[in-house]
Amino acid sequence: MSLPPPTKRETALLRSLATRQGRRKSCCCRCEGLRAVRELLSFFPDKVLFCVGTEKALAEIQFDPARLRVLPEHLFEQISGTVSPQGIIAVAEVPEPPEKISGDFIFALDGIGDPGNFGTIARSCRAAGVRELWYTVGTVDPWSDKAVRSGMGAQFGLALRGFSSLDYLLSTAAAARYDKFFYADPHAGESCFTAPGIYEHSVVIIGGEPSGSHVEQAQSINIPMPGNYESINAAQAATVLLFEYVRRMSLKKER
Repeated sequence: MSLPPPTKRETALLRSLATRQGRRKSCCCRCEGLRAVRELLSFFPDKVLFCVGTEKALAEIQFDPARLRVLPEHLFEQISGTVSPQGIIAVAEVPEPPEKISGDFIFALDGIGDPGNFGTIARSCRAAGVRELWYTVGTVDPWSDKAVRSGMGAQFGLALRGFSSLDYLLSTAAAARYDKFFYADPHAGESCFTAPGIYEHSVVIIGGEPSGSHVEQAQSINIPMPGNYESINAAQAATVLLFEYVRRMSLKKER
């Protein structure tokens, strides 16, 4: 079966989604790379408007042929957002988070400005089985090209909820009975490996560097650093905290 190239309208949409304004206007995003596209298709195949790719890359996915568009490699490189393209981009409607908040705790990002960090944190949340990932204004757009690529599409398996302020985020969480708050502080607080109640109907907050997040009503926790280093970056800290949750859940199952 011979596949058509993208239409002029589809090409214009593809290019517009490289900007935050374009994503807001269309409520869509680009998802580039085989692994990211597969993640998207596993959760929201109906949200995918179309996939553009080389013949070789399109042959690697199982999807409705009517929504596949083919381009030769040299033309695909012109629309790709990467230096070394994997040959496929899916255009999809940004999914709305489910109405019901679920899980043992909420992981929250306050002012995480680097899309690579956001994507890495999204992957760690997926790997740790944590579904709720909330963020404040000042945090990077989770649906930007680089954030989705860095997350390898993990965003599509999470309940992403954005808030105008940290106060609003916490009041929303408290109303849903997630009413214990913890924030990661590189210099103060109890060790995340011993502090009780961190993951029990709570909100765990990671802030952007270098200021971090300081919430008066929250308990500070830290990641012990015997090497006496000033701090690790937000994505590294998030991964430690998320897998401390996994460790505690594993211990509970063993008892």
